[in-house]
Amino acid sequence: QVQLVESGGGLVHAGGSLRLSCAVSGRTVSSYGWGWLRQAPGKEREFVAAITATGLDRYYSDSVKGRFTISRDNAKNTIYLQMNDLKPEDTAVYYCATAKYALVTESSADYTNWGQGTRVAVSS
Repeated sequence: QVQLVESGGGLVHAGGSLRLSCAVSGRTVSSYGWGWLRQAPGKEREFVAAITATGLDRYYSDSVKGRFTISRDNAKNTIYLQMNDLKPEDTAVYYCATAKYALVTESSADYTNWGQGTRVAVSS
């Protein structure tokens, strides 16, 4: 059974940084693509970042490009999202999930095995 457990969220001031972790069990992170998506209050879930199974390709939404970095640690079987220069509009619950297909996309429908999420709040 696949289980994803996110952690690392919290409350930070604008301009601050956080590193989110997604501990994976039941799947080997190097065998699948992975994504981080977020959902702000009253809004639909949106794509943030993705990494392919090879780890060679990474994708970001325009709103976080240059500020966020997705990575993985094969030995720890964990996916990370380093978030720098946080802005109030980054406030959301952040989820990691398994990509359904080799070609990762920005559609939340193309992800599965969602974690419970970790909350990030950025104050101005």
